[in-house]
Amino acid sequence: MPVLSLHNTLTRQAEPIEPALTDADGHPLLRVYGCGPTVYSLAHIGNFRSFLTTDLLLRTARALGWRTKYVSNVTDVGHLTDDDVADAQGQDKLAKALQSKEGQRFANVWDLARHYTGALVADWQALNLLEPDVRPRATEHVREQIRAVETLIERGHAYETADGVYFHVPSFPDYGKLSGNRDAEGLATGAAGATREVVTDEAKRDPRDFALWKKDPGHLMQWHSPFAEGTPWGFPGWHIECSVMAQQYLGETIDVHTGGEDLIFPHHECEIAQAESLTGKPFARTWLHTRFLQVEGEKMSKSKGNFITVRDLIEERGIDPLAVRYALISGHYRKPLNFTEKNLQAAAKLVARIRHAYDVLIPQAELRQDEPRDEDHALGELLDEAYDNALAGLCDDLNTPIALREVLAGVGHLSAHDLNRTSAHHAKAFLDKVNALLGIVQHEGQGAPLGETDAFAEQVEALVAERVEARKARDFARADALRDELDALGVEVMDTPQGSTWRRRPTV
Repeated sequence: MPVLSLHNTLTRQAEPIEPALTDADGHPLLRVYGCGPTVYSLAHIGNFRSFLTTDLLLRTARALGWRTKYVSNVTDVGHLTDDDVADAQGQDKLAKALQSKEGQRFANVWDLARHYTGALVADWQALNLLEPDVRPRATEHVREQIRAVETLIERGHAYETADGVYFHVPSFPDYGKLSGNRDAEGLATGAAGATREVVTDEAKRDPRDFALWKKDPGHLMQWHSPFAEGTPWGFPGWHIECSVMAQQYLGETIDVHTGGEDLIFPHHECEIAQAESLTGKPFARTWLHTRFLQVEGEKMSKSKGNFITVRDLIEERGIDPLAVRYALISGHYRKPLNFTEKNLQAAAKLVARIRHAYDVLIPQAELRQDEPRDEDHALGELLDEAYDNALAGLCDDLNTPIALREVLAGVGHLSAHDLNRTSAHHAKAFLDKVNALLGIVQHEGQGAPLGETDAFAEQVEALVAERVEARKARDFARADALRDELDALGVEVMDTPQGSTWRRRPTV
């Protein structure tokens, strides 16, 4: 087996990953925490690029025979609009969303958060991401966050004012070790690339100190706290939730912590300060960060009209969800990805080619009764080599361009081969392993077919079933008419020895 190596943001170099724990059967147990989204709107494709990096890490670990425990949180309280700085005083993102035109259809901020959490899970499944072992919500762990803040106060790492509770940055000398933002004056004033706007609180001991708890009886989400100075009503800061939930479910020191590059500072820097001040132990051994995604060479933003959600592509345009997945993993995670229409169309063609091999060529070949041939075993060896090379590529810092290149080489071998039952066995085994490794061949039993809405899927399934019955009755005129009706819906029907299947027609 190859050695899994990742670039560690903390040490700024590639390092082999060696899980600290094993499961009950002696298998290495990789514990991973990935920062999830704030559920005030639909997650965009940039969010999912980061989630897919974590997904590929988990799949690679499992291919090596490891076990995994994966926690990805839902931020449904505490995230403010200025949280790109350590101590924001901006408007709450969920409260702001509730005031928007879209948000007005929700009775309250709790309903809004529940709705977009459900949308997140649906999009997650459509893109064939592995489900986390735990998907904790910040609002369900406020008690644990309050207790952690109390402990930080007791140990001299935090203090209370009338407006909140703050982490005292000078109490943690290692603050800045992840991002490199160590200069005290620069952190306080916004110099050296560490731009920040600090909360106006004259009682703060240091301008760098960041909020663990915000006292605000007017906030739409609030809890009664033991912090006696001023009002006891308030809500937790954004940073404390991840420190608490990661350690609750994965232990005091985890193997890998993942997220987008925008989280390095201040979010992950603050997570480290809080967590290590609570335990005196390293918080995460490896930090894995995904670079930004651009759209047609520009930063994605609503003001530019290039803000793309998963649903924009799947439901509005009918793009195969696995083609979206392919496009998002086509570039190396440590390099910016330019998401273009050209690349998306290319991804749709490649996924269609892979699925055709899996759904049509292999099932047809499995019905043949030819005797095994030397060339069948030669194909098996070529496919084994292609898979091994793909796995080796992912073990080398999740190098997806190499992995995908090797997979396509393998698909080329089997497409060029005159498949019979023996060679089809090798081909199916190859694509099954590829799917487990990269998730680009077929969905793994989650969600509606290809991310379709239930109503659309039910309509198509009914037409496909009617067409199957028409063919059985040899009413070919009716069968052809039904195929035309399906075609008008943008649906392709594939007739295989195992039955008829369907998919949205790729947009190419």
